[in-house]
Amino acid sequence: MPLALLALAIGAFGIGTTEFVIMGLLPEVASDFGVSIPTAGFLVTGYALGVVLGAPLMTVLGTKVSRKRMLMLLMGLFIVGNLLSAVAPAFAVMLIGRVVASLAHGAFFGIGSVVAADLVAPDKKAGAIAMMFTGLTVANVVGVPLGTLVGQTVGWRVTFGVVAVLGVLGLAGIAKLVPELPRAEGVRLRHELAAFKNTQVLLAMAMTVLGFGGVFAAITYIAPMMTHVTGFAEGSVTWLLVLFGLGMVVGNLVGGRYADRALMPMLYVSLGSLAVVLALFTLTAHNKVLAAVTIVLIGALGFATVPPLQKRVLDQAHGAPTLASAVNIGAFNLGNALAAWLGGLVIAGGLGYTAPNWVGAALATAALVLALVSATLERRDGAVGAVVTGRTPAEQPAAVHH
Repeated sequence: MPLALLALAIGAFGIGTTEFVIMGLLPEVASDFGVSIPTAGFLVTGYALGVVLGAPLMTVLGTKVSRKRMLMLLMGLFIVGNLLSAVAPAFAVMLIGRVVASLAHGAFFGIGSVVAADLVAPDKKAGAIAMMFTGLTVANVVGVPLGTLVGQTVGWRVTFGVVAVLGVLGLAGIAKLVPELPRAEGVRLRHELAAFKNTQVLLAMAMTVLGFGGVFAAITYIAPMMTHVTGFAEGSVTWLLVLFGLGMVVGNLVGGRYADRALMPMLYVSLGSLAVVLALFTLTAHNKVLAAVTIVLIGALGFATVPPLQKRVLDQAHGAPTLASAVNIGAFNLGNALAAWLGGLVIAGGLGYTAPNWVGAALATAALVLALVSATLERRDGAVGAVVTGRTPAEQPAAVHH
């Protein structure tokens, strides 16, 4: 794998830390600003919605800029947002800081996915994308737990200051290691927008919204769930997040490995298993050992869907993948926002801190149904194409089959 992937992983590490660290610090932030836990959850929802809006916006604004230069500009925006969060005098200001930082997220991973895929051979693209996302998953093993520990010990503001420093390191790594790749000739914004007419692209994005949304339904409220239901001490949340991060690392690498071999079967297994595990979490949350094991499985199964879904979008968007890739990252975070909102809704409705797990199970099940629909349509279109061209299905080009 090219050394440039390390630079992308460094940027992903900083972004992953700021995205997920807030979940372990929700009680502290809520107490400091005098708001409820569901209200503090808007820091998760606001960030996610910022990614959804920022992904297409920043990608379109960067169409005239080289991909390397755009990645550097996005890291600069990320640094500013985290500094604003660190010094926020009121909850509203912190929310603004979270949104500013989030504007960089979708375009960074979207453009970064295209760059990573362009750096390697066609049969290694999902693995290269997974390598970049390893920075995000490792953030959950190292950055998020340490950030949570720092936030609980010396204050959450220090945590976001440290995250801004991570952004500076990411910016330096991109400037030093990422090459200036030539832009695709003849690709204009209208070509990028044309990808959204493809039903398979839209189905992949819908799977992204629902599948990873299932993960966030449970994980957004992991701190109050583990302390109020399972009986863990507040300080134990740090190590539970380490377990979640370890699961993400394993799931990401496995998903990247097998997506290059059997993409759709990988999605069937990961989404179906995720739905089952999330449903069981309503029971296992009452036992410390079983809860810890379940958290690992949620991280692994949830992130096993990321490389195949991102590769699916890149494959289906054909020659103009940049905007579709970025919007799909926004789709992950649209799912996060939807799940965080629904999770807060069921908690506020008095259904308890385990209720978001049922929300997550329902979302993952819906994603599995869409995966089956997508494969059915692809087989049907392949059969129709065979009739039109006069070939048997076996004689059809294999480019779209996974």
